[in-house]
Amino acid sequence: MHGKNSYIPLYMTNLWGTINDNFLKTLSCFVAVRWVDERYQSLVVSLAAAVLVLPYVFCSPLAGRLTQHFSKRRIVQVAKVLELPIVAIAISGFYFKSLTLVILSLFLMGLQSSLYSPAKYGLVREIGGVENVSHGMGGMEAISFFSMLMGTVIASYVVDNTPAWFHYALLGCFALLGLIHSLSIRAIEEKTHSRDRVNPIAFLRNSHRRAKEYPGLNPIIYTLSVFWWLAATVQISVMIYCPQELGMDTQSTGLALCAAAVGVSVGCVVAGKVDKHHFLLGWVPYLGWGISFLLLILFAVKMPPVCFALVMFVMSFVCGFFKIPLDAEIQRIVKGPELNTMLAYFNQVSFLFILLASVTFAFITYFLHLPSQYIFLFGALVFFFTPWYIVLRCRPMVCYACHILWRRRYHVTFKGLEHLRTPGAHLVMPNHQAVMDPMLIFSELYMDQLRPLVDEAYFITPQTKKILEMLNAVPVPNLTKSRGGVEQAERLNGIILDTLRSGDNILMYPSGHITTDGTERIGNRQLAYNVCRQLPEGTTVLLGHIDGLWGSSWSRKGRKRTPVFATTLLVSILKFFTGYCLWHKKREVTIEFVPMTAEVSHWAQTMTRQEFNQQLEKWYNSVLCGDAESRKGD
Repeated sequence: MHGKNSYIPLYMTNLWGTINDNFLKTLSCFVAVRWVDERYQSLVVSLAAAVLVLPYVFCSPLAGRLTQHFSKRRIVQVAKVLELPIVAIAISGFYFKSLTLVILSLFLMGLQSSLYSPAKYGLVREIGGVENVSHGMGGMEAISFFSMLMGTVIASYVVDNTPAWFHYALLGCFALLGLIHSLSIRAIEEKTHSRDRVNPIAFLRNSHRRAKEYPGLNPIIYTLSVFWWLAATVQISVMIYCPQELGMDTQSTGLALCAAAVGVSVGCVVAGKVDKHHFLLGWVPYLGWGISFLLLILFAVKMPPVCFALVMFVMSFVCGFFKIPLDAEIQRIVKGPELNTMLAYFNQVSFLFILLASVTFAFITYFLHLPSQYIFLFGALVFFFTPWYIVLRCRPMVCYACHILWRRRYHVTFKGLEHLRTPGAHLVMPNHQAVMDPMLIFSELYMDQLRPLVDEAYFITPQTKKILEMLNAVPVPNLTKSRGGVEQAERLNGIILDTLRSGDNILMYPSGHITTDGTERIGNRQLAYNVCRQLPEGTTVLLGHIDGLWGSSWSRKGRKRTPVFATTLLVSILKFFTGYCLWHKKREVTIEFVPMTAEVSHWAQTMTRQEFNQQLEKWYNSVLCGDAESRKGD
C-alpha cells in the first residue's frame, strides 16, 4: 500500500453503492409491476433494467473527463451525497405509487453510479500502487459481484415479508453508509488535464483508436465485456430457468444466486492474491474453456437444486480467476492518468454488452421460442471461441503459450535478470547463436516489455503485421537493401533513440545475423556504434550472453544457410507431439544480462566504429563456453 492508505473504505463504499443500485432495481421490478396491467409488466421490468444501465453507455465519456479535472476522492464523495436525494425520490415514488418517480429514481441512480465508476476504479492503483493492483482489483470485483447479487436477494426477501417503511429505511441506510465510508478514502492521486470528447459515439471511436497504442488492450477490454455479457445473461436465465425447468421456488432460486455471488467473490479474492505470485493471465484461455464446459453441463443435465447451486458456485469461482488477471492487466498496461480515460472506455463497452444480454435472452426465448437452458448452450459456444480471440492478440499470452511449448525442449537459466527490471529504458544487445534465441527470450520474459527491431518490409503483409504489432516490434529500414544509406542509417538511429527516450526497452543484435561458425562477428556494421554514441540519458545498456543454442536445429552449425523458419518450426512441433521431448534430455541454455552502460559509452566515444565492433566481439567471444561444440543437435 502507499503509506498507510487502505482499500477498506473504497471497498465498503463500493459495497453499499452496488447493493443499493440492485436493491432499488429489484424492488422496482417486484413492486411497481403490480401497479400496471399484466400485459405491461414485462415492459416495466425491461424498462427498469434499461434505465439503470443506459447512463453508463452515454455518460462514461463525461465520467472519464471528470477524473481528469477533479480529485477522484471528491468525485466519489459528491456522488454519495447526491445518492441521498435520489433515494428520497424513490421513496416518494413507492409511497405515492408513481411509476414515473420510480423510473426517474432508477435513471438518476444509474447516472450517479456511472459518473463515479471510473473514479472508484482509478483509485485502486493510487491507493495501493502498481504492485498491489491484482490484490486491489480482486477485492473490488469480489465486492461488486457479491453486493450485486446480495442487493437482488435482499430485495427478493423483504418485498413480501416486511412492511414498506422497512424498504424505505434500507434504501436510506445503504446510501448513508456509502457516504460515511467514502469520507475515509485516502489516496495519492495522479494529476492530469485532458480534453477527451464527451460525445459518447465520438468518445467510443477515439478511445478505441487510442487503446490501439497499448498492445493487447482492446482485446482485453472486449474479452472482459463478453464476460459481463455472460454474467448478465446467466443471471436473467437463472431467474427464469430455476422456477420453470427445475421447479424451484423464489427462495431456492435466491440461494442459487447467492451461491454464484459467493463463488465469484471468493474466486476474485483468491485470484487477486495468487496473481501477485503466479502468471494467471497465461491461464485465462484454459479458464475460459473450463467455463464453457461447465455451461455445457448446465445445458445438458437437469439436476437437483443443490447440485445446480454447486455447479453455479464452481463456475462462478472459475469466473473470478478468469476476470481478475484481465482487470489487473489493464492497470498494468496503461501508464499514468490515461488510465482514467481507458477505464471510462471500458465502462462504456462493458455496459453495451450488458444491454446486449437482454437482447440475447429475448431473442433466444421469445423470437426463437427455445427453452431458457439454451442460453447456457449459447454461452458455452461463445466462451469456447473467446479465448482463441484474445490469445492470438495479447502478447503476454502468446509468449506464455510459447513458454509452455519451448520449456519441454529447453531448460533456460537466466542470470542478471534483475538488471532488466530497473527503472528507465534498457538497450539489450545479445550475441546471436540461432534463430531460436529471440523466441526463447520473448517466451521466457513474457511479463517484460521488450521491443524487438524488425525490418519494416515484414509489416507489409497483413498477417505478419498483426503478429509484429502484438509483439510491439519497432519497424526499421533494412540498410542492406535500401538506397541512400546515410539517410536510412540516420533514420534508423532516430527511430531507436526516440523509442529509448519514450522509456521502452529494445532488443537489438549488433551482428544483425546468426553466427555461421559459433563465433560472434559484427564486422563493419554501424548500428550499435551509432546508437551507443548518442544514448539518451537514463538508458541502461545490457550486453547479453547466450550459450547453448549453437549446434541446435535452429543454428547454422553444419549448414550453408540459415534454417528456414517455417520448416524448422514444423519439425520441432512434430517432435513435440511424437514424444521426442520425453526421452531426450532438455537442451541447457544460459542467457545472461550484464550492465555495460559506462563501458560501451566509453568505447563509442573514444574508438572508431571498427574498434568498437572488435571490442564487442571480444566481449561476446571471451565468455563463450568451450563445451558448446560438443552439444548434440535438437
